[in-house]
Amino acid sequence: MSALRVCEVVKTLDTGGTEVLLVERLLAARRRSAGRPAHSAVTYTVICLRASTGELIARLRAAGVTVIDLSACPRAQVYARLVAAVRRLAPHVLNVHSPAPAIVLRPFVRLTRRRPALVSTVHGVQWAKTMHLDRLTRGLDDRTVAVSPTVARSRAVLGSRHVLIRVHGVDVGGQRWWAARAAAVRREFDVPDNAFLCVTVANFRPEKNHRMLVQAAAEVARACPDVRFVLAGDGPLRDDTVRDVRRRRLDGTVRVLGPVPGARRLVAAADLLVLSSDYEGLPVVVMEALAAGVPVVSTRVGGLADLITHGWNGILTEPGSPEALAGAVIQAMEHRTHRELRSGAQASADSVDIAETAEWFEELYEDLAWRRGDRTRGPGSARRASRPSGVPGHAGR
Repeated sequence: MSALRVCEVVKTLDTGGTEVLLVERLLAARRRSAGRPAHSAVTYTVICLRASTGELIARLRAAGVTVIDLSACPRAQVYARLVAAVRRLAPHVLNVHSPAPAIVLRPFVRLTRRRPALVSTVHGVQWAKTMHLDRLTRGLDDRTVAVSPTVARSRAVLGSRHVLIRVHGVDVGGQRWWAARAAAVRREFDVPDNAFLCVTVANFRPEKNHRMLVQAAAEVARACPDVRFVLAGDGPLRDDTVRDVRRRRLDGTVRVLGPVPGARRLVAAADLLVLSSDYEGLPVVVMEALAAGVPVVSTRVGGLADLITHGWNGILTEPGSPEALAGAVIQAMEHRTHRELRSGAQASADSVDIAETAEWFEELYEDLAWRRGDRTRGPGSARRASRPSGVPGHAGR
């Protein structure tokens, strides 16, 4: 018996939510396979069309995952190179995480003589122009995986024949490790010992609404002078945010750090994670916060309500209202409320453990390969792989 070959395709390998979820799952899968016989392991290859930094690629390669980076390929040739790479790899299972490459690969996969099982993982609810073609070709998938119930109810999965729901997750053990070292991390970022630390990790783009966040921070600072807001991320509106902070004379309260490698440690050191987004999918940073026992204050958008129970592990507010966001932060800072929210966040950690998701995907892959006639793992493996239809987080259409 040979190892099961899986190819994961993603448009970019930068530090965004989709990419981090994929990388964390594959790293968990590698940890899970340590010590297993070579013939029973699952081998992964990741193909990305673009990567502006090498951080995630380096993490995957260090763990033994093969990465094919097409960044150097001329734009006009990139999809032809993608098809050629998939043909050369001849995977048993192909999982595509972005609409544009999925649109190209689905017809190609259907035309191959021994085609792989085809999976699409849908990470968000935003309706982009590519979604129209995505919907027309989505019926070619063997399975569609939505990363949250909200995504599964959205039009982003229209046209799918078989929809499964699987909330992904993060490295809970790693986040707990960083939480235990919160004092050292706060010193690294020059956070005063007595400060109440609110952290935001989000790229500076319109949908993240940093302008509203700065407005809310100004209101919170007037009521609670010991609060500190630290904003990590990059993007086209970063300089605008810096100017807004200076204009409001919030330099001592709000710090814009820019991109922070390994920003999850900053999340683990926070007293509160704060998001001001106008829309979201299922933010990785929220899962990182819960894994570290850090409560969340956020606008009620996208899949946030799938992770945050209002008043238990966080507080959700209506989008677009800096007054509502500021009021929620002030409420969460109250000693008794913060203690209760932190307790709820700590109790939520196991629900976002990526180790279980890695196992779930491997069982799904084994089942699909068996059904496609790739008897690489034996019938016993296929019977175990039938579990995805019975585990929590499954839905069919």
